[in-house]
Amino acid sequence: MHLIAKYIVPNSIENTRLLDFGIQHIKELTTRNAVKKAIKRNELLLNGKTTTTGVFLKPNDTIELFEPKITINKIFELKLDILYEDDYLAVILKPAGVGVSGNYFKTIQNALPFNLKPCSQSDKLAIPRPIHRLDRPTSGLLIVAKTHSSAVKLGKMLEQKQVEKIYSAIVVGTPKNENNIEFPIDGKIALSKIKIQKTISSVKFSSLSLVKLSPITGRTHQLRIHLAELGTPILGDKEYGSHTKNLWGKGLFLCATEIKFSHPVTHQEISIVIELPNKFNKIIYSKV
Repeated sequence: MHLIAKYIVPNSIENTRLLDFGIQHIKELTTRNAVKKAIKRNELLLNGKTTTTGVFLKPNDTIELFEPKITINKIFELKLDILYEDDYLAVILKPAGVGVSGNYFKTIQNALPFNLKPCSQSDKLAIPRPIHRLDRPTSGLLIVAKTHSSAVKLGKMLEQKQVEKIYSAIVVGTPKNENNIEFPIDGKIALSKIKIQKTISSVKFSSLSLVKLSPITGRTHQLRIHLAELGTPILGDKEYGSHTKNLWGKGLFLCATEIKFSHPVTHQEISIVIELPNKFNKIIYSKV
């Protein structure tokens, strides 16, 4: 395994568990869950040995963090559109219907070595890593880290809401409320912003609306759930939409169309906007 970071427990640390130390001091792991996963997967070692979250640390203990073990038996030769790339990161266009990662072959993760240029940095990742997710049926802009340091910094930027993501969607009906949508998901606060771009009449649906969406929090399926809660589900949503009112076979009409953030190394502002997918325009300019 490749060593990412090494920490020596200072004399000032007393009665502190490894989990708490990791949350406070290991900058490469940005969340409590990330620390727990690293320990569980034996990527975080204490004095050269596997350990547990609850062990108490002693001064001069050595903590080592290793790169997650990622293997690709075969590269997925899927051609992707690369909208930005340098030695530290890339922004790609994810097609609908392909998962970002997971324990199967046809993923964006497995397609990245086929599409991205080799990294020359000393802390390069063995395999470029998407730093956020898009649902399998969702298309659009996806940020990929090529080095350990950029992955850590981008992860913190996402956590601190310093990456602006805007989605475009076609929804069934016309949302009654603009601006903020706030419905809890799994008992947790979930906040999204919505702005109506255009509403068209529809033979099958009475009306359809093109909207822009901004997730303020990052709950799973947040935008899809919020639009369904408003009574205007995203067109093509088999999970949260109406089974009697849909366009089967056309996929989900949700796309990440805008992304804006400061480059974690050069601090250059990166702002990328893509056009609506063709299937959106076909709906907008026809009477479905």
